[in-house]
Amino acid sequence: MSKYSDFDEYEELLKNRLSKKRFQHSMNVADECFKLAEKYGADKRRCYLAGMLHDIMKEDLPERQRQYTAESGLSPDPVEMATKSLWHGVAGGYYVREVLKIDDNEIISAIRYHTTGCARMTLMEKIVYLGDMISEERDYKGVDKMRDYCYKDIDLAMSVALIYQIDSVCSKCGGLPLSTFEAYNYYLQFNKNKESL
Repeated sequence: MSKYSDFDEYEELLKNRLSKKRFQHSMNVADECFKLAEKYGADKRRCYLAGMLHDIMKEDLPERQRQYTAESGLSPDPVEMATKSLWHGVAGGYYVREVLKIDDNEIISAIRYHTTGCARMTLMEKIVYLGDMISEERDYKGVDKMRDYCYKDIDLAMSVALIYQIDSVCSKCGGLPLSTFEAYNYYLQFNKNKESL
């Protein structure tokens, strides 16, 4: 059950739109975002909602994801338009704004950038990006170390997370959007000791 009873309708929507595994991930991310918001003094309720909805378009039809991405007005770059795995973030921001009528630019932006990152992210944007990386079911090598970074220094955690994500994408010969490069260059300043996973 959702932490907030007035979000139950969103929880039901997610149950209907997502596989059981993806639904559980979404709820785990919401819980992680709530905890990170508590730790860093962000708006717990809004961070929880953004975490809940971050993957709302993940399992929708690829054609619809691409269409929403193209029509979003959220400035997808050519790499994002050419990379199927990146559509759901931009499309998710569009869906939340246009279909769910959630009039909250920060929630929309947090969903839009939860996969790619960007420079100078707001606290909520960082929380959703990192909450997605360290949610309860995550079990990649180094996840416990990543969780420690997230609860020690959120900006250092962003640098370490971006290093990990870029390495992962490059190892698969994937494309990197400009916003990811800009995020990497920006958050390096917080990584004085060149820490990584």
